Amino acid sequence: MNIVVVGGGAAGFFGAIACAEANPKAKVTLLEKSNKLLAKVRVSGGGRCNVTHNCFVPSVFSQHYPRGAKQLKEAFKIFGAAETIAWFKQRGVQLKAEADGRMFPVTDTSETIIECLEREARRTGVAIKTSTGVEKIEPQSINGQPSFILSLSNAQSITAAKVLVCTGGNPKLKGYDWLLALGHKVQEPVPSLFTFNVPNNALKELMGVSVPKAKVRVAGQKLEYEGPLLITHWGYSGPAVLKLSAWGARLFHTLGYNFTALINWIPAFTEEALREQLQNYRQAHPKKIVSTNPLFGLPQRLWKALTQLAEIPDELRWAELPAKNTNKLIEALHRAPFEVKGKTTFKEEFVTCGGIELSQVNMKTMESRLHPGLYFAGEVLDIDGITGGFNFQAAWTTGYLAGQAMALPSS
Repeated sequence: MNIVVVGGGAAGFFGAIACAEANPKAKVTLLEKSNKLLAKVRVSGGGRCNVTHNCFVPSVFSQHYPRGAKQLKEAFKIFGAAETIAWFKQRGVQLKAEADGRMFPVTDTSETIIECLEREARRTGVAIKTSTGVEKIEPQSINGQPSFILSLSNAQSITAAKVLVCTGGNPKLKGYDWLLALGHKVQEPVPSLFTFNVPNNALKELMGVSVPKAKVRVAGQKLEYEGPLLITHWGYSGPAVLKLSAWGARLFHTLGYNFTALINWIPAFTEEALREQLQNYRQAHPKKIVSTNPLFGLPQRLWKALTQLAEIPDELRWAELPAKNTNKLIEALHRAPFEVKGKTTFKEEFVTCGGIELSQVNMKTMESRLHPGLYFAGEVLDIDGITGGFNFQAAWTTGYLAGQAMALPSS
């Protein structure tokens, strides 16, 4: 039985290995259009590879996916984070959890994951061909059994009983033409996981300053996210922004990436509690200079910049602070407005919101509901997670389910 896997990324390798392991008699071939295998694995997590997330309850894990949460909940019961950790451990790769839940190989290098996947592919007999793209898939029937002819970029073609498509997310709808030709519907691809560009940022001089917990909200929308926030030379980054960009991917695309972001630097305090804290501090330390005595654990440079936004003179003491400036300081701390004008892709980790509509895929096997024998896994599907190991876990899970299903004899 000839089985072809299209795409040499995380989902492709995992699917090919799972299939070859479950059915040693199957001839599994993996095709990669570029000359590089596992490219995204190599750069992810700053070159450390954020393999998965330290969470073992499928219903909780699935809540981290703006698209695909409902469908993945059942899939994670079969192959979730615990199974991923065990899979790598059985093959000599130990993972560790960090304080924020992200899990990395103990070696702190993505090469460990790449070497493991390539080694397993060799061990299970997967044939790998690079610089070999697929330009067209034509379903056919041989003796009543479905099969496929794949037209390749080198002008050759191959026949396969089953095909697994793991070509990743494509930023342009045109990249899905060959799948649209098969009758599959594609949710328009738009960027996810990006940082905010703020060209006229009053805090631009503070690049590199971060806070462990801030809340970023979109003015006029219910969309908000709380987490670590980083000031950059182009605007704002950090988990709070990246995760907000994932949940709001379609909204931000509709807005043309132009909107007002409101930053709450101390979300642990309500406005009333904040006002009370400032009043208490004023009474306790009337002679202290406002701008040089940061409160709420905020970095000194950030505190001073926020007092400047509140138009508080550098040498003004708390006892002299007018009510008008107190109100402005509360505004600056609780909902400082920043005009976002565009986005920047987070490092090289491009994630796409969009892809093959999940209603057209059997999420237990990852098989197309339109073409028996055709399977999908990874980011080519309309599935994407927030940052933290969730996108890779979706790749491992969908790749594993597809591989196991393909290994079974055709019915």
